[in-house]
Amino acid sequence: MSDARQLLGIKGGSETTNIWKLRLQLMKPITWIPLLWGVICGAAASGNYHWELSNILASISCMFMSGPLLTGYTQTINDYFDREIDAINEPNRPIPSGAISLFQVKCQIWVLLIAGLGVAYLLDLWAHHTIPSVLLLALGGSFVSFIYSAPPLKLKQNGWLGNYALGASYIALPWWAGQALFGHLTWTTALLTLAYSLSGLGIAVINDFKSVEGDKSLGLESLPVVFGIKNASRISAGMIDIFQLAMVVVLIAIGQHFASVILVLLIIPQITFQDIWLLRDPLKFDVKYQASAQPFLILGMLVTAIAIGHSSLISL
Repeated sequence: MSDARQLLGIKGGSETTNIWKLRLQLMKPITWIPLLWGVICGAAASGNYHWELSNILASISCMFMSGPLLTGYTQTINDYFDREIDAINEPNRPIPSGAISLFQVKCQIWVLLIAGLGVAYLLDLWAHHTIPSVLLLALGGSFVSFIYSAPPLKLKQNGWLGNYALGASYIALPWWAGQALFGHLTWTTALLTLAYSLSGLGIAVINDFKSVEGDKSLGLESLPVVFGIKNASRISAGMIDIFQLAMVVVLIAIGQHFASVILVLLIIPQITFQDIWLLRDPLKFDVKYQASAQPFLILGMLVTAIAIGHSSLISL
């Protein structure tokens, strides 16, 4: 179990000297899942996805770009710039433990970035885009990832701005990529997914609980540091619930009543798990909460995406 946690990039994993396991740990595979799902949601929202071999291969390639390559790049560069914080919070991580050199980490950052942008370019060629929309999204997301972690901007220094950037990167960007690949990304759906990303802000707060000690010592204003653990857990729960309920209102407004009912039914267990795990002790139960509640969140995203794909909203 400890070995699995180590490979997935979850706190509390065992240490290793295997260079490939270390590289995988830096890429934190557990964080790829929302991105992979986001691409599926975008493809569904396009209203133009067909179960053909070429479409299946293109969607897998888009998920590979969004997850292992560009999210792997994001997580690696975050560990590179957070090595001082990790030396306090997670000293057994690959960089602060000295198990991997900074030169090797830099090489990994560049390889993942270039490979991710290369796949994005090939996807635009496959889709016959006159404007390389997937590549532009990949470039934009990569830039946000850089300024999220790197000084002087280091968006994560600000709890609200940093967490929203993270939430948008995990929800909106892969959705946009999937929708642009198989259809047309509209301003309406772009704005809706940015609103949905405020739920992602709530999820991003959960990741800050484990880093409170290091954030305090280095002056990072994460929400748990600014508001305290209890209040930050309430903010997290509120953001997750309120903006999903806002999507319920949107679905009703566009005539997707059945989808709105399903979304409500998926929000109810999330609220239940918030009461059981998140609001009770977020430091102790953060992993249990995410494992139990997030499946309902991502299913809700897919329900919303399919409903949008079947509505006239997609053409606005």
